[in-house]
Amino acid sequence: MDMQSVIEDLAEEAERLVADQVWILSPAERTAAAKAAADLHAAVGPSPSQQTLTTVDRLEHLREALATVAIALAHVHGRLAWFLGAAATAFTPVLHWRALPAEEGATFGAVQPTPLEYAEAEDAVRRLQRALTSIATA
Repeated sequence: MDMQSVIEDLAEEAERLVADQVWILSPAERTAAAKAAADLHAAVGPSPSQQTLTTVDRLEHLREALATVAIALAHVHGRLAWFLGAAATAFTPVLHWRALPAEEGATFGAVQPTPLEYAEAEDAVRRLQRALTSIATA
């Protein structure tokens, strides 16, 4: 399953659990979710603006989004931690991407993503951001 599909499934499950009142977020969880959503929004902007960036900058923004998820995960427990942990796992391909040419040295397994892979990863970040906003305000 690709990154975008995994994030979509996670987001739908989280939103359903909140809507069904199976998952009732504490005020601290709402605050953490809202902060993570804001930080994700700051990291990866709207599609048209992202597509005008260089691949180096796009990859930097995606890594910043992954760092945002990891930092949020470090400060929570329970369902929110499980949700963010699964999201972080979905974004792990970004850790193996490179924007610079390999030249003649080793790349440690890093690969250059396609423009479509960048766009799909950015869309996945935006979907996660919307899910976090939704559960923070439910």
